[in-house]
Amino acid sequence: MTRTRFRRIAALLAAALAAAAATAAEAMAPGNWTLLVHGGAGVLERDKLDAATDAAVRGALDRALAAGGAILAQGGSALDAVEAAVRVLEDDPHFNAGKGAVYTADAGHELDAAIMDGRTRAAGAVAGVTRTRNPVALARAVMERTPHVLLAGEGADRFSREAGLPQVEPDYFDTPERLRQLEESRAQAPGSARFDSSVKYGTVGAVARDQAGHLAAATSTGGLTGKRPGRVGDSPLIGAGTYADDRACAVSATGSGEFYIRAGAAHEICARMRLLRESASAAAEQVQAEIAALGGKGGVIVLDAQGAGAWSFNTPGMYRGRIAGDEPATVAIYGDEK
Repeated sequence: MTRTRFRRIAALLAAALAAAAATAAEAMAPGNWTLLVHGGAGVLERDKLDAATDAAVRGALDRALAAGGAILAQGGSALDAVEAAVRVLEDDPHFNAGKGAVYTADAGHELDAAIMDGRTRAAGAVAGVTRTRNPVALARAVMERTPHVLLAGEGADRFSREAGLPQVEPDYFDTPERLRQLEESRAQAPGSARFDSSVKYGTVGAVARDQAGHLAAATSTGGLTGKRPGRVGDSPLIGAGTYADDRACAVSATGSGEFYIRAGAAHEICARMRLLRESASAAAEQVQAEIAALGGKGGVIVLDAQGAGAWSFNTPGMYRGRIAGDEPATVAIYGDEK
């Protein structure tokens, strides 16, 4: 090898190393983080919500963004951020998760949740839990303290007690509005369970990218009003309602779960982004169109590996919000809000 050629190769290597270092530095920049949250999709129109409810929902979304955003701004992990954001929404009775969970056909509450780390693709989920105040925390405990991904029913409740998570009596989840919805459902379809598909889905979720460039997703729900006891939707199913993979994106869904399960929605969006190189927006829209063609309604929030986010919903509105290191928090409800 001639000296000139050696110098040329050395220069190219040096340039490549410098570019890689610059990319790594950019990824670790203090402002390079993003958090998206949702609180359900459905018939959310301006004449359907009173001013007090509108303000309360926006306030809760802001608090969720503030909780997760504070962690990300301090260099914390995307996993911690999505759990913190979802916990805020689980504690607010305006959402169908935690405190505001809907009633089953038997007038009980069965809660589902999932969380996933895009760095390792580790995941944890629970279904049909009845006494854990914050199901998303229980899902994380399943991920970190067991060799399993999904625990359900009494086994999940027992593990929650063993893990020392805060327990509540089942009536903690009771709210007058959810009871009214159950009674309305029973009146419209006596003697049978009737899904609240014509109203709204209050499932909550969050997706985040941290300063290290890692992704995470979390989702929590009380299911559907009047559902048959034991029914499990998409929220706790990894790849259906929740998914995160640093190679592509993080996704959390809300809607008619049976259709999101059949479409493998969350994983399908990630696969399209990773293999077809589609943008978050394009992949979400394609999968949402497929779900709509099957007869399903709802929405998704998606965040890619570079921190570009998108949401897509085929309902009149979706509770949603976004905050980033270089952007203030913004929240929206109706379909005509940017």
